[in-house]
Amino acid sequence: MALSRIWSAFIIVAIVVASIKCFFFGQSEIFNWMIIGKADDPTNPLKLDGVIETCWTAVNICLKLIGIMALFMGFMSIAERAGGIRLLSRIIGPFFSKLFPDVPKGHPATGHMVMNFSANLLGLDNAATPFGLKAMESLQELNPSKDTASNAQVMFLCLHASGLTLIPVSIIAIRASLNSTNPTEIFIPCMITTFVATMAAMFIVSFKQKINIFQPAILSWVLGISAVIGALVLYLVTLNTHELQSFSGILSNGLLLLIFLLIVLGGVYKKIDVFDGFIDGAKGGFDTAIRIIPYLVGMLIAISLLRTSGTFDIILDALKSFCVYLGADSRFIDGIPTALIRPLSGGGARGMMVDTITTHGADSFAGRLSSILQGSSDTTFYVIAVYFGAVNIKNTRYAIGAMLLADLVGVCTAIGLCYMFFG
Repeated sequence: MALSRIWSAFIIVAIVVASIKCFFFGQSEIFNWMIIGKADDPTNPLKLDGVIETCWTAVNICLKLIGIMALFMGFMSIAERAGGIRLLSRIIGPFFSKLFPDVPKGHPATGHMVMNFSANLLGLDNAATPFGLKAMESLQELNPSKDTASNAQVMFLCLHASGLTLIPVSIIAIRASLNSTNPTEIFIPCMITTFVATMAAMFIVSFKQKINIFQPAILSWVLGISAVIGALVLYLVTLNTHELQSFSGILSNGLLLLIFLLIVLGGVYKKIDVFDGFIDGAKGGFDTAIRIIPYLVGMLIAISLLRTSGTFDIILDALKSFCVYLGADSRFIDGIPTALIRPLSGGGARGMMVDTITTHGADSFAGRLSSILQGSSDTTFYVIAVYFGAVNIKNTRYAIGAMLLADLVGVCTAIGLCYMFFG
């Protein structure tokens, strides 16, 4: 019901705002642009896609996802047949058994979640989605109420949506292309922000589910991961932009190829039909990608209406006026559009970041803040629509609230760090 109310609110608010603009402020073309507008149309004053183009975008996303889903779920099928997922589940079991008490030890869902978190950490978005959807399907097998999100599913999605990423390579690359004098300067703030947001998500959901977060098994893993990340950060800050991008490519893509190699070698060692296993898994990837189309179309058109109606502009103007009224520093407001759009659309937030940097400069306070905010979380509503939609979950319980609260923690952390690092 929560998702239904939010979706309805997006549409109602957008249409009301557009109607006011049309009938009271003379913007007679706004309805046309909201429906048939194209972002690349030079006559379109909004420079945003309308509902029709957004529907095409949603379907294109799913069509592109079919191949990626088939690839990774095919390899996942080989790993399951060879026992690799069970092995991974046993290794990570002591930690996950405390954080996900409803998931039996050694269950394949644990391995699937680890693969998803690892892909996110390395910035492998294309791999993270198939692994995450497979994790949701595995957790759905344990779910006693098939249309209501289980505790484990809520915990998994909140951790996933917090967007913990090791190296924000795409953000650094964009900053470099837009003439930043030091494009890697946002690396440490991005890392700290995503880590804080992930910890916030874990604490929020643990509190809701009455999980003792201070158990030795949980603390030891969290502290261990923190130490590894800290050591890696100390090394990475010694690299220049070119070296950082090169190292990231080797680390992320090299590890992905290593995973493929180990899966195939494991399948050969276990004497299973490797290619047949791949084909079986790939078929499941195709089915999953097709199944999420209605959910993705529904969410993206609501977001499109909200953006094209100008609702975001009204919110930003209100925030600036409030800061002026309080006499507070309002420099951060110019970077906030990225934070507002980030939970709704990854592509939209990236475009907003580029627009902010182009307008204010890559090394401006707003440009730096926008870059940090772009790397501070995942696209919350996209994640909800795709992941819950893939397993036909209707009642998301408190998942949306927990995700948005973790996003808020990330935004506040990003703003604080931007002032701390860049004044």
